[in-house]
Amino acid sequence: MGQENDKSVQPDLQSPGGSSEKVHNSQSDEAHNGGHPDGDSSSPPEEQKLLAPPAIPAEQRQLPPPAPPKTKPRWRNKLLWLAALALLVLAALVIYHFRSAAKENAASAKAKEQQAGAAITVGQSKTGNISIYVDALGTVTPLNTITLYSQITGQVIAVHYNEGQMVKQGDPLIDIDPRPYESTLTQAQGTLEHDQGVLAEARMDLQRYKTAFERNAIARQQYEDQEHVVTQDEGTVKADQGTVAYDQVQLSYCHIVSPITGRVGLRLVDPGNTVFAGSSSTLVVITQLQPITVVFNVSEDDLGQIQTQLTGGRTLEVDAFDRANEKQIEAGKLTSLDNQVDTTTGTVKFRATFPNKNLSLYPNQFVNARLLVRTLRSVTLVPSAAVQHNGTNAFVYVVNANNTVAVQQITVLTNNDQETAVQGLNAGVNVATSGFDRLENGAQVAIRGQPQKNSQGGGNNSGTGGSSSNKAP
Repeated sequence: MGQENDKSVQPDLQSPGGSSEKVHNSQSDEAHNGGHPDGDSSSPPEEQKLLAPPAIPAEQRQLPPPAPPKTKPRWRNKLLWLAALALLVLAALVIYHFRSAAKENAASAKAKEQQAGAAITVGQSKTGNISIYVDALGTVTPLNTITLYSQITGQVIAVHYNEGQMVKQGDPLIDIDPRPYESTLTQAQGTLEHDQGVLAEARMDLQRYKTAFERNAIARQQYEDQEHVVTQDEGTVKADQGTVAYDQVQLSYCHIVSPITGRVGLRLVDPGNTVFAGSSSTLVVITQLQPITVVFNVSEDDLGQIQTQLTGGRTLEVDAFDRANEKQIEAGKLTSLDNQVDTTTGTVKFRATFPNKNLSLYPNQFVNARLLVRTLRSVTLVPSAAVQHNGTNAFVYVVNANNTVAVQQITVLTNNDQETAVQGLNAGVNVATSGFDRLENGAQVAIRGQPQKNSQGGGNNSGTGGSSSNKAP
């Protein structure tokens, strides 16, 4: 019986619920067998049969429930976390390594750069001449500008000029109908001739009366009356001569000619127009271009040194530049200056004359006038880019033989775009012309390009104005 029961329970052991049943049945067997799981044969077979559960038919058996999902063990999750943490630590170490290397490279480059010194360019002082100029804004002003009006009334019959044409003095410009004035002149000339004949007759009678009076043939009164008749006829002839001259002048107004050499403007009248005497209608405008002048204003602060030069009888030179102050247009000379200072601007007007051979200066053109006051000779010149200012003094950085710089204070005399005349520095000294933001007294420098060799370079320079000073500005 015990063997049969075991066989009947075997199929249930494969199900989830079979294990519990097997344990239950085993415990029951152990209890019935007196605590012996091996199924001692001392128990009667009938009891074993009664205690065995009934067999379940195959058709009544249920399918086993689905197995629960298998869960990963906890040691695998810990391993994944440890691997991720290791990767993070490794990435942090790599980043730290590269940053440390970059900082070391930057520090090394900075140290090398500081060891090499600031990169600069240099220029050399020299001895030469430089001019002192006074710059001012000026206006081109012609010496003569002629505006012609009609002085007679008549019809324009001819215009002899073209617009913008250069004309010479005496060239015909405009013709007005002269016939009315020719007739008037002829009439005046006829009256003059008649009165001249009357005068001649009176003079003949006076001569006869004089001879007769000397012979006592006529009375004295008659002779004296004839003298006054001659005087009256002479006055009449003189009046006729004046009338003829006036008519000749009126006739000359019919033929308008250029009074100067210059350029005519736009044509303002055409043939057929009627012009009137005394009207404000302009016939033609003529402007003299050769020579021409430039009027410019000079500050009253510069008036003293200019007057000093003019008092010595020197003629000052003036250069005219274009509005951009880049190209020289013409060179001339100062001819005159105004007799008073303009109180509104604090300036004095100067006039310079230019030959204007190429007609490069045009009336009313704005130009930059540069007046040469005087020339400094045999002075120390340095590049203008080398001169620095600290608000009170001017200074330069002198480049020593050991590639260090020293601050040298100077006095600026005058300057232009390229060079500056200074005192306090010898000729032949190398001075820095760039890289000033990294320079200081005693700083190490690296000269770009080939440095200039000179025997006077160094910190112990003595300028023309006295001993050098290395005091920082």
